[in-house]
Amino acid sequence: MVDEINITILEKISGMVYTYLSQDSIDDAGDDDNDFRSAFPVEYLNSINMPCIPNHELKLKVGVVVMLMRNLKQIMGLCNGTKMIMKLCRKNSIECEILCGSHVGTKYLIPRIEMIPSDTNWPFEFKRVQFPIQICYAMIINKSQGQSLDMVGLYHPKAAFSHIHIYVAISRVTRPEGLHILIDSDDGSSTDITNNVVFEEVFYNLPSVDN
Repeated sequence: MVDEINITILEKISGMVYTYLSQDSIDDAGDDDNDFRSAFPVEYLNSINMPCIPNHELKLKVGVVVMLMRNLKQIMGLCNGTKMIMKLCRKNSIECEILCGSHVGTKYLIPRIEMIPSDTNWPFEFKRVQFPIQICYAMIINKSQGQSLDMVGLYHPKAAFSHIHIYVAISRVTRPEGLHILIDSDDGSSTDITNNVVFEEVFYNLPSVDN
């Protein structure tokens, strides 16, 4: 859903679309290297999408706001979560300008890097070479933790996994006037009511006051 929102906004921004495709491979091929690799063709590897790494197909435009997904040079402000704006798109590199923090206004060339997910259920080590960025007009609630924003729009199409997710999203905004919430009801219309998901089972075996 986050990707859909970001692509929708990207399409509304004027300018040429630059498409960058990743190079995907597997490292741990086991004893029977040929048979193992044939079971996971490149087309399958390209289809793998995870929140911790950029997608195989990365579409960008000059002027688009992006977020860095890896720590490149922390002392220079290139940290995981840094917001930047696209300034120039080249064949093998992109130029971005930092939008926040002590290095605001500084421009850097971002190269393609090798990214390996640390926690997966696959029987191989998946490797993707791609620019470590993603469009960040929308982001998941977990990724928003630690950020303070003047304007926050919370899109809530279905009940959150737990009530704490809603509180985390709301707490990102610095003032009440900057908070806007869109909630979808079961029939597809907008509503001002949502479920506060609490698992009551956790209270079943609590000791009584007498104990």
